[in-house]
Amino acid sequence: MTAADSSSRRFVMGAVAHYVEVDAPAQACYDWWRSLTRLPQVFSDVKSVEAVDGDATRTRWKVDGPLGSTVEWEARIVEDAAPHKIAWTTAEDADPDVKNSGVVRFDDKGNGRTGVEISLEYEPPAGKLGEAVASLLADPQNKVERAAAEFKTVIEAR
Repeated sequence: MTAADSSSRRFVMGAVAHYVEVDAPAQACYDWWRSLTRLPQVFSDVKSVEAVDGDATRTRWKVDGPLGSTVEWEARIVEDAAPHKIAWTTAEDADPDVKNSGVVRFDDKGNGRTGVEISLEYEPPAGKLGEAVASLLADPQNKVERAAAEFKTVIEAR
C-alpha cells in the first residue's frame, strides 16, 4: 500500500482477541456457540443473529448503531471443527461495506475445564456507514473481554 493509498483510507483492518478459562466441558462450550444465535447474550451491541432458512451455515446479523440505527449483514460459518473451533465471516454476497470475521477456539483442559479464545477481525468502511460501524467498534478489545466474561458466567450457570 502506498502512502497515498493509506492516507485516503480512514479505517484499516483491526483484530482483537481474548482468552478465558471456564468450568465447562469443551463440547458444551462449542454447542453454546455453534449456531451463533446466542451471541446477543454476550455481545451487548448485537441485537440478533438469526439462522437463514435452508442453510445451516448462514446467519443474518443485526447490530446496534449510533443514534438508534441498525447495521445488518449476513455471515457464513467457514470452519466447524467440533468441539475445537467455530469460525465465521461476512458472506461474499452480503453488503460489501461490512467486512468482519470471528473464530472461537475451545481447548479442553481436562476435569471439565475449557480454555476459550474469542478472536474478531473487522474492516470498517468509509462514509456514513463507516461512521456507524466505527461507533460499533469503539473499544473492540473491551467488548470482546466483556463478552468472554459474560460467556463464562452464562456457561458456568448452565
